[in-house]
Amino acid sequence: MTTSANQLYGSPKREISVILPILNEAKYLEEAVNAIFEQDFAGLTQIILAVGPSKDATLSIAQTIAAKDSRVIVVENPSGRTAAGLNIALWASSYNVIVRIDGHTQVPNNYLTMVFDILEKTGAVNVGGIMAAEGRNIFESSVARAMRSPLGVGTSRFHTGGNAGEVDTVYLGAFRKEALLAVGGYDERFTRAQDWELNHRLRVAGGLIYFDPRLIVIYRPRSTYKALAKQYFEYGRWRRVVSRRHQGTINYRYLAPPLTVFGVASSLILGSLISPLLFIPAFTYAFFLIIASAKIGTSIAEILRLPFILLTMHMTWGLGFLTSPKSLAGAVT
Repeated sequence: MTTSANQLYGSPKREISVILPILNEAKYLEEAVNAIFEQDFAGLTQIILAVGPSKDATLSIAQTIAAKDSRVIVVENPSGRTAAGLNIALWASSYNVIVRIDGHTQVPNNYLTMVFDILEKTGAVNVGGIMAAEGRNIFESSVARAMRSPLGVGTSRFHTGGNAGEVDTVYLGAFRKEALLAVGGYDERFTRAQDWELNHRLRVAGGLIYFDPRLIVIYRPRSTYKALAKQYFEYGRWRRVVSRRHQGTINYRYLAPPLTVFGVASSLILGSLISPLLFIPAFTYAFFLIIASAKIGTSIAEILRLPFILLTMHMTWGLGFLTSPKSLAGAVT
């Protein structure tokens, strides 16, 4: 049973701390911060940049931004891990509404106003919207198409949209700080899936997680197959950790990629050893990739790339899930 955050903590003050875990974000950091500066929010705002040990000019860019505007605070995140950076920024924050934004994202100028109003009206402990993937070249645009389609990532509303309402998890999030502190913040042992895991604990504590499709955050996808494969392998790996840490949280949507990996691999092996008829499941999946790409893509260039992009996303997520070691899960039991 959910409990209104307004009942527990009172109505939020019109004060927002925006927290950003930053690592190797020199390419997009200024753009992300400028989008926060341009917000129409009629209240107090601060921006906390938790900077990890970057290999590019991220730290110097962050320090330059902070030197020009006292609303920006730079804190060190020695480990560079996302969850640790978020907690460091959370502890350094001054205000009772915490809005998470990433260095490779961009928000519209009414984003802070909307999340504050939705938090207040719904009594939620966390609200979020759509992870609107947008690319800047043909590969990134093709990945973005896949990330915004149920054929690529399933039916999560923060990927594909849908009606406003209660959900299991949201992208990034705008939180009541009191609720975050009450559950201990982010679990720093999680390299990935820390959002899902945190939202699970918030829900167990009686909090409402609320999705609103008006909250649109532009997300920049990975720019190479290697980076995309690594990202989705880690997604699958750590989603398995969450399922071990919190029994009963897995559903059929998350089982689709590992079952696909198992089915295609079995089809290829058995088709080679026993009968060509057993190649049918693998050929069926290949046909699905072609049809899905034709449906998702909006140009010939995208349609030609999408079968390989979808294959990369599905297979690496599934492999990550299947090969996730129990020792990894054991570290967070």
